[in-house]
Amino acid sequence: MLFHVEMTVNLPPDMPEEQAAEIKATEKAYSQTLQQKGTWRHLWRVAGSYSNVSIFDVRDNDELQRIISGLPLFPYMEIRVRPLCRHPSSIRDDDS
Repeated sequence: MLFHVEMTVNLPPDMPEEQAAEIKATEKAYSQTLQQKGTWRHLWRVAGSYSNVSIFDVRDNDELQRIISGLPLFPYMEIRVRPLCRHPSSIRDDDS
């Protein structure tokens, strides 16, 4: 199943920079592993904000919940999830 996920990060202003840098590094490694597996299909930065738009390819809602809640930045995120399905007017049969 494909999901469109919008994530906005809101780190506390008083979080020590060293702690923020450590969480961000751990988050980057976690997300890159999922991208290499093909689970985190696409990842785009939203210009001018600490937000991203991502496409996940997972078995079901439970797998997506497990992945998202495992993000090191999860406690500091606002997240919006939308399930996706193929549009009947699409000229492609796949995601190319």
